[in-house]
Amino acid sequence: MKFKNDDSDNGACSQRKNDQNWIKRLSQSNDFVHEHTSLKEDEPFWLSYYRTLISSDILHKEVLPYLQEKLSLEELKSKIPVQEIIFTSDTHKIIQNILQGYLAIQRHRLDEECLLINIANSKFRDVGIPTMESSALGPQVGFIEELDTNINLIRKRLPAAELLVKEMTVGKLSRTRVAVIYMDGIADPENVITVIQRIEDIQYDQILDSSYIASMIEDNSHSLFPQSISTERVDRVAAGLPEGKIIIAADGSPNLVIAPVTLIESLIAMEDYSFSWIISNFFRLLRFFSIFISGLVSPLYVATLTYHYELIPSKLLENLVGSRVSVPFSPFLEALFLEIMIEMVKEAGIRLPTKIGQSLGVVGGIVIGQAVVEAGLTSNVLLILVGLGTLASYIAPVYKFSNTIRFFKFPVIFLAQFLGLFGVFVGVLFTVLHTLRLTSLGRPYVSMYPLRKTAFQDLWFRLPFSMQKENPQSLRPQKKRKSTGTGKKTEPLNDFYE
Repeated sequence: MKFKNDDSDNGACSQRKNDQNWIKRLSQSNDFVHEHTSLKEDEPFWLSYYRTLISSDILHKEVLPYLQEKLSLEELKSKIPVQEIIFTSDTHKIIQNILQGYLAIQRHRLDEECLLINIANSKFRDVGIPTMESSALGPQVGFIEELDTNINLIRKRLPAAELLVKEMTVGKLSRTRVAVIYMDGIADPENVITVIQRIEDIQYDQILDSSYIASMIEDNSHSLFPQSISTERVDRVAAGLPEGKIIIAADGSPNLVIAPVTLIESLIAMEDYSFSWIISNFFRLLRFFSIFISGLVSPLYVATLTYHYELIPSKLLENLVGSRVSVPFSPFLEALFLEIMIEMVKEAGIRLPTKIGQSLGVVGGIVIGQAVVEAGLTSNVLLILVGLGTLASYIAPVYKFSNTIRFFKFPVIFLAQFLGLFGVFVGVLFTVLHTLRLTSLGRPYVSMYPLRKTAFQDLWFRLPFSMQKENPQSLRPQKKRKSTGTGKKTEPLNDFYE
């Protein structure tokens, strides 16, 4: 035990020596600056900072003019016109703040006390339109990669004292600022505690995007279905908070995470609320129908032509047989080849620069497709069906969910090849059972089970605003009703016109 204590003491001494040499430690990097503001060694002040992290304009205009010899660090703190100023002698805190763009000021070179001033150079792109969730109507404001700006955009839409922000730091190396945003008095406290605890339990060196956090805190990380929604739309976030949802924002990411969510919410576009409720329901049902088209059109083609061609009407069968006369492959290989080719074209169009990607989309969609049909490698009927399924997969407003739809059809195509229509049924049944078992922060992922009245107000269907009086019960909100008014219409002022 004696030797153990000695080792502990030696470790503590070594740690103190390392703490005292923090300037030497940081000076190993060429962009670290440790300079004296006077020609005399014994006069103040000593400045330490990373020149690649600070704003030189703020340094010269707001800090250097106030560095007078007679002022102590405490007096200097009250005079410098910068909002975030910290007075500390904690070495760990000094290092962490300097790495975030703070300026450290010491009166003398060997002083332990430092004045930390936030003069970080925060240059980000301007607030613009959402690129991944565009819409013809409604607000055209999207989040950017700066956390404080994103919170500012949310607070402008919801100027309520109930809007709370809990910040924490995640990632041993990246030290990423993460904010959990919710409405106090509306969001279920159990959901809030669950999100905060799961984020605090993350043990990972670098968190570069909010998607990292979303995949680490979701209930089932092995599922194809996203149990949260990543969005860059301010209006989607502002609409979810009063319903009891929780928002996760990470510094450096333009996408905010919404949880808990349901399966159908991935098919709801914010543009729906800009139309009449009848038109909105038409488009919403169109998206529901598009899921089945995208996921099942190719497997049904393979299963029908391989095992169940007797189900095809005779006139249609003649056209199908005529289109496949010169095709040397089976329906399975034909569909698999064409689906993989379409996916390659889509991936290449995303990865290439914008102008080249647009040209590739035209070439891949028209020229290559027509050439494949003329070469006899696939039938023109299947080309139409695959094109229809591809269009249907992109009708989902949430990009991550469209990827799920795109992948779903591949295992079902294999099932259709070996088991026919029964294989397609097995694939659909397995998917339905899987989604029924899924949860988002412990809440049902499929809103049909258990069946709740609020699911028919603004989920499966969109009723008029006058009939949307309750928050979604699946979120267990503390505030049950959306509207506090009487709902009575005021009579027109006929006397005024008379």
